[in-house]
Amino acid sequence: MAEAKYISQDKLGKWLDELSQQMQVLAPVQEGEAVVFRPYQTGTEIRLEGQPTLPPKEAVFPASEELFAYTYRKNPEDPAQTDVEIGPRAQPQKTLVFGARPCGSRGFVIFDPVYTQGYYMDPYYRVRRESTIFASVACVSHENSCFCHSVGSGPGDTAGSDILLTPVDNGYVAEAVTDKGGEMLGSSLLEAAGDKAGKARELRDKALKDMGEPRDFTPAREKLLAIFDDLDFWEDVSAKCISCGACTYLCPTCYCFNITDESAGMQGSRIRSWDNCMSFQFTLEASGHNPRPTKAHRLRNRVGHKFSYYPELHQGMIACCGCGRCIKHCPVSVDIREIVIRAMEHQTETGEEAGK
Repeated sequence: MAEAKYISQDKLGKWLDELSQQMQVLAPVQEGEAVVFRPYQTGTEIRLEGQPTLPPKEAVFPASEELFAYTYRKNPEDPAQTDVEIGPRAQPQKTLVFGARPCGSRGFVIFDPVYTQGYYMDPYYRVRRESTIFASVACVSHENSCFCHSVGSGPGDTAGSDILLTPVDNGYVAEAVTDKGGEMLGSSLLEAAGDKAGKARELRDKALKDMGEPRDFTPAREKLLAIFDDLDFWEDVSAKCISCGACTYLCPTCYCFNITDESAGMQGSRIRSWDNCMSFQFTLEASGHNPRPTKAHRLRNRVGHKFSYYPELHQGMIACCGCGRCIKHCPVSVDIREIVIRAMEHQTETGEEAGK
């Protein structure tokens, strides 16, 4: 792997200018009260302080994307016979996502087993994933909503990233995680990191230590199943939820979607859009029946999927990166950590702990 490099703050813009000549660069910028990823251009003022409001998920899994266009063509000899012509699929351009936090990039580690492995591979996700490079900025401090260290991650986690940058001495130490990342570090604007690489490791280690002891969420897999039918518990923990869906739209690991056909005359497009499991319509059937009729049912599914069902299918990996966005930006402060902890400590009607 390439040696660690260092780039000073005053050269960062020039480096991004160089990279933007080779590929699309997405970087965090301020828009109103939110920090979101937008295409970088010379002079763009990027925001690398703190956690972006949105994760970089949309770079690989767009909020709305055209899967393909189609055209109906009538047979002039037999107007009742209609053929469908499918248009070519657009190919994504090579993209660098610069300035995500490790928790945001880690989200794709949750996506990958679902979208790129096994028989049912998603060609749209896979081609974007392969053409996207992630340069993440390690955290040297944490917010009170962060709990990445409790779900197998940490402030300097490299999972899902191709480059890890650490703020050091009015600049950044850049370390290649993958070969793709190493290719990005060949610019003459970067110099050998030398002793700064050791300082970067110390800062990451300190940031992890400052988070305190992690909570072990491993028992949640069985505990959540044990109280699955305890609707009183789920009604209690979901009482203040307003089903707005902010938690799912801001989550780096939520990957549910809906598909619609939008037509005008004889032409149309098949569109894939993010969906929200906290919405009543998410599981509403054509008959009018809804197997998850209340927010208690829906929150049970959201929490259960992340901490029980997904780990059961994917070698114990929790489908949560601990970024805390769902806590920080929830208008009524629903805290997924508290729900999981309460579930693990919940007593059954017999007085025994759930799951035992």
